[in-house]
Amino acid sequence: MTSTYTVTGMTCGHCVSSVSEEVGAVAGVTDVRVDLASGLLTVETDGGVDDAAIVAAVREAGYDVASAS
Repeated sequence: MTSTYTVTGMTCGHCVSSVSEEVGAVAGVTDVRVDLASGLLTVETDGGVDDAAIVAAVREAGYDVASAS
């Protein structure tokens, strides 16, 4: 299952790494891709991950989610 989110507040490669690391640690996440320019976060899961867990991981990294789809 693929979900996309728009992350706000990222300004550099370190931001991308932080978001990738936190989201990648969520149980059930199989792949994470972050595009700094667009703020787009693409998350591949095994189907059992709640959006709230992804949003919480992004916030733990110090950023916010503007939208999810």
